[in-house]
Amino acid sequence: MSTREQDLQEIRAAVGKLCADYPGEYWRALDRERRYPTEFVRALTEAGYLSCLIPEQYGGSGLGLSFAAAILEEVQASGANGAATHAQMYIMGTLLRHGTEAQKRAYLPKIATGELRLQAFGVTEPTAGTDTASIRTTAVRRGDQYIVNGQKVWTSRAEHSDLMLLLARTTPRDQAAKKTDGMSVFLVDMRAALGHGLTIRPIRTMINHSTTEVFFDNMAVPAENLIGAEGRGFRYILDGMNAERILIAAECVGDARWFIEKAKNYAVERKVFGRAIGQNQGIQFPIARAYMAMRAAALMVEKACDLYEHGRPCGAEANMAKQLAAEASWQAADMCMQTHGGFAFAEEYDVERKFRETRLYQIAPISTNLVLSYLAEHVLGLPRSY
Repeated sequence: MSTREQDLQEIRAAVGKLCADYPGEYWRALDRERRYPTEFVRALTEAGYLSCLIPEQYGGSGLGLSFAAAILEEVQASGANGAATHAQMYIMGTLLRHGTEAQKRAYLPKIATGELRLQAFGVTEPTAGTDTASIRTTAVRRGDQYIVNGQKVWTSRAEHSDLMLLLARTTPRDQAAKKTDGMSVFLVDMRAALGHGLTIRPIRTMINHSTTEVFFDNMAVPAENLIGAEGRGFRYILDGMNAERILIAAECVGDARWFIEKAKNYAVERKVFGRAIGQNQGIQFPIARAYMAMRAAALMVEKACDLYEHGRPCGAEANMAKQLAAEASWQAADMCMQTHGGFAFAEEYDVERKFRETRLYQIAPISTNLVLSYLAEHVLGLPRSY
């Protein structure tokens, strides 16, 4: 076993041990009350896991995406929900790769210690959806500021984050050479902006995801908070989107592991007609199929991580990892529900909560249809469908 593999095993074990302090009862209470897992996030931060991608010179661990993926996979496999924390990891890439040295020194050390939270990603809009090039939020340069107007939706964790990575149009779409030109990325200090042009409204959903819609009304952002060059923001966030898809895929693998373990244990313990239900192939085979799907998805996550870490193109692999892992977790979730029968609907088993949570990833952060369209056009060479 290589040193890297040993390090990954050790970090997985350590994350699992931390998560054991936050059992099902903790997550059930949060789910009922729609509360943010403040204590859990604090524990992950203090243990240094949320700063694993931040280079050591800025106070982080300087680890690769594989370690971030391992951390989030173990969080999900423990029965917890990493949705409260994962954005800080995948947003980080845009700041790390395209931010100035001054921006990195100003923000990264405080993010590493937990003094600042970077958990909000302002991209999706009500009228644009996943057609990012059609966003309408604008940022107009006025002196040493940009004035932002518009709206974002599904901006999760905005109420629990200090900073937001925001994508806005700095050049109207009809004046840009290409539809993906003319968009810029800003690092918004929401503490200063809240009540001064920034309004956050929570959206209640079927899962406890702390999601919101965000409104900008002449919100001022210092020009020094522009990330990279003006007009090149779409290219910058692609790095973050690939990292997002890979990390979400790792979470789905973790979810699948949790469902499989839960179903396996129940199938051994539950006895009907004088025998364990796990003796029945009608129970065994779906568990085995879910396990195969999970292992296959995990291999694609590993491949995507490797490409990303070596700076090689990974769009196809990131998309495939996300889709295969989301399908594997949903397959495992459905199997686990069926294995438990009526007890799956009882809150105390945690199955129904995890069932609801993992369903999200068939839709977010990118829909199934767009993944398939991307592969059809960019990998298989079929005509563009949209």
